[in-house]
Amino acid sequence: MKKNDLFSLKITDMGVDGEGIGKYDGMTFFVKDALIGDEIRARATKLKKHYGYARVEEIITPSPYRVEPQCPLHRRCGGCQIQALSYEEQLAFKENKVRSNLQRIGGFPKEELEQVCLPIVGMEHPFRYRNKAQFPVGLDKEGKLVTGFYAARTHAIIPVEDCLLGVEENKDVLMAVKEWMLLKQIPAYDETTGTGLVRHILIRYGFTTEEVMVCLIINGDRLPEKETLIERLSVLPGMTSISYNVNTERTNVILGKHTECIWGMPYITDYIHLRNTGDFSVEDTAIAYHISPQSFYQVNPVQTEKLYSTALEYAKLTGKESVWDLYCGIGTISLFLSQKAKQVYGVEIVPQAIEDAKTNAALNGITNAEFFLGKAEEVLPQFYNSDDLDAGMRHPDVIVVDPPRKGCDEQCLSTMLAMKPQRIVYVSCDSATLARDLRILVDGGYELRKVRAFDQFAHTGHVETVVLLSHKKADSYIHIDVEFGEGEGKIPVDSIAKRAEAYKPKEKVTYKMIKEYIEAKYGFKVHTAYIAEVKRNLGLPMYDAPNAVEELKQPRKHPTPEKVEAIKDALRYFAVI
Repeated sequence: MKKNDLFSLKITDMGVDGEGIGKYDGMTFFVKDALIGDEIRARATKLKKHYGYARVEEIITPSPYRVEPQCPLHRRCGGCQIQALSYEEQLAFKENKVRSNLQRIGGFPKEELEQVCLPIVGMEHPFRYRNKAQFPVGLDKEGKLVTGFYAARTHAIIPVEDCLLGVEENKDVLMAVKEWMLLKQIPAYDETTGTGLVRHILIRYGFTTEEVMVCLIINGDRLPEKETLIERLSVLPGMTSISYNVNTERTNVILGKHTECIWGMPYITDYIHLRNTGDFSVEDTAIAYHISPQSFYQVNPVQTEKLYSTALEYAKLTGKESVWDLYCGIGTISLFLSQKAKQVYGVEIVPQAIEDAKTNAALNGITNAEFFLGKAEEVLPQFYNSDDLDAGMRHPDVIVVDPPRKGCDEQCLSTMLAMKPQRIVYVSCDSATLARDLRILVDGGYELRKVRAFDQFAHTGHVETVVLLSHKKADSYIHIDVEFGEGEGKIPVDSIAKRAEAYKPKEKVTYKMIKEYIEAKYGFKVHTAYIAEVKRNLGLPMYDAPNAVEELKQPRKHPTPEKVEAIKDALRYFAVI
């Protein structure tokens, strides 16, 4: 076998990204655009020792699951890897993908998975489901202005006027922007030279409100001829927000740090509704969200409602629970949970997302959700190791995690295990890292109770999963009868009391106790960070205080000599030193 050789191949399986898999002469071949059940004539494109890659030259016998794709550009674009597969088989493929990863990577037995895996939740309408689109702008080989999507594994723009996964409003926006660029001679960005102005067109749409946002990502600090652009865009139905974002870096990252609103509001509003998890019918309850150009917000609102409602059901909240929501983003899950929890604490590394989360909480009149900025693997241990917190924060009833594709950090997982919540709800966008993390959590004392996949991205190889884990109960119990009193075989009550007193643990000295002592004796207050600083200098074992968590990256606080002496006095009073 050599590169460019032609050979016949039967596709017997599909890979994690939807590529066809077949064997020829002892070698495994991966073939883009081939489906399970296809018999094809393939051309070898890359060869390794035991496997290779090939492309479809001819479909000899089509798969019984093959359908005619609705988009004529699906192969060139690469955004819809499995659009030629019937939607029923897409769901079966994704469900099997989740189970396979749990079995292969997580080491969960097939029999156990049969008991806990529920049927995948698919879409009633697997087109026009995306509320967000980012169209690169450039020139084709003839120098003609084009917008569209990058071809697979390239930065060559495939012209797309109307993507069938996005809303119909996108087409009108693209037309208006291109007409403005041509009329006012606004240059498109050239990646090769780093010149030109308009890099991307970002469009967001509110499925409930029907509000439209347009943000131009530009290679400059100002937008020329913006009045004409506003004239063309503002008349479109639903137009609510027009802005530009500055990104002058030679980078693949789309959005820069600064966004300027030039018309309307700097955000659009949309709602996520609670759904009945029996039939996924919409209930009256809904949470409103302000969505800015930088906001992380699930792109499939209908499926998101189903997924979040399921996560809320798995949390089994009664109104008495404290909940941590890790990797909380703009608070989408946190605010959902807050409806039925006593208190919710969210953690997110992106500053703008935390601000959006606080704004969204205020927008909905929610007062039992608090948000902290930082890495989950750093913030969570800081809180757990603090001795100045109530039990609800250090030992929550429920932890919800929705990490990026890389999964949870090891430190984050170990802290979750130390906190010992009754339930952990894990929302995942990558079933491979999910399987890895579930293995750690189960080995740490949790039991896999429910697993359910959700199709958030029809016609692609991606799948979301929500999992419920419960803390394991004791494997066995020992029954012991003890009789108290006087006489043979009985334990005197007095001796029990004496032994209890002798082994009574020393009262834990908290930051609160130290602060109260100082205020009562000296008449002034001391910051928790001051106490922490003195303890550091004395070489005492200590944990950072919770109200210093948002200041972790700030310089340490240095107390005055007077306050140092007062803190030392308190430490001596409580026999700490």
